[in-house]
Amino acid sequence: MHGYIPRLAHLELKSALSRSPAVAILGPRQSGKSTLAKEFLKPVDSVYLDLQARADLSRLAEPELFLDQHRSRLVCLDEIQRAPGFFGVLRSEIDQDRRPGRFLILGSASRDLIRQSNETLAGRIAYLELTPFLFSEVMTRSKLEPFWNRGGFPESLLASDDPASADWRRDFVQTFLERDIPGLGFQVPAPVMGRLWRLLAHYHGQNINYSKLAAAADLTIPTLKKYLGLLEQTYMIRLLQPYATNLKKRLVKAPKLYIRDSGLLHSLLDIETYDSLLSNPIVGASWEGLGIEHIIAAMPRWRPSYVRSSNGAEVDLVMEKGGKLQFFEFKASRAPKASRGFHQLVRELNPEKATLIAPIEGKYSLSNVIQVAGIPGRFSEAVPG
Repeated sequence: MHGYIPRLAHLELKSALSRSPAVAILGPRQSGKSTLAKEFLKPVDSVYLDLQARADLSRLAEPELFLDQHRSRLVCLDEIQRAPGFFGVLRSEIDQDRRPGRFLILGSASRDLIRQSNETLAGRIAYLELTPFLFSEVMTRSKLEPFWNRGGFPESLLASDDPASADWRRDFVQTFLERDIPGLGFQVPAPVMGRLWRLLAHYHGQNINYSKLAAAADLTIPTLKKYLGLLEQTYMIRLLQPYATNLKKRLVKAPKLYIRDSGLLHSLLDIETYDSLLSNPIVGASWEGLGIEHIIAAMPRWRPSYVRSSNGAEVDLVMEKGGKLQFFEFKASRAPKASRGFHQLVRELNPEKATLIAPIEGKYSLSNVIQVAGIPGRFSEAVPG
């Protein structure tokens, strides 16, 4: 499966380049961005620079001269966070020539973190987010159990055995702390961020209490929020915000925290095997995080949130678009049952769909409103139902 490119990801990229002068593929390091770009560029007249390589980075020392030399070609810049000042050059170039398909840039951080300037590229660039593999992309090559345990990073999923996978993920965490964060211009002590990251794994699926978490991490609240923002903008964690609703009851307003890749979550918690996962109290929250990432990837134009009342009624994931709602609850069981609170909020908020996501194949109905389904795929709003 090395070099395996999801067909729909390839088509999504082709479509974006056909209509926009520049396309940015963003996502975590080692998620397959470079592989996708290189496969796409094979039949294209293009030039590719890996800005992690000193020789390639030096070719941008005079960016205007470099672009003059390659003006007729598709220019691909990998690890663009190494040259954040290029966005100003990019804006000027596109304003002079708005032909579609001029630039393809890849980055391992969010658009705001990469840019680090006031340069606006609105109307000039399309952004695509490439997550690690989703299960639908690899289900012909991997069973659900190892995928859930190892996560979607290709090198982790494809390792020869569980210990090798666990070693890769430990190395990934160490490299992220010691090289990637400094490469973005942040002077954060690796041991401090490492302790925080492992602490966050124990809070996976829980509401954030900033005072309690800062005390546990021995950080000030402003520093904690800065570090959380850095982990969020590098796609390591997700802060799921509460749903804004007019329900006449007290609602929990703190965000919920998730480690975005299940394999990294398990690595941070020293869980190496699927059997160990099943016997660990984190198993339910782990499945919830895995399911949330799949639903959000499958519904890219919907706004994600959650809702929880003070009496404990909760919807794990609310997806909203144009006044329409879809509800999701996640159950690590092959015979799932919706909670009483989920039923209550379905009646009160009246979503168009309500789904329990469980480790099953196919789908079936529990009632006229609630259905049970497995996790859906990438680039599709056709969530089972």
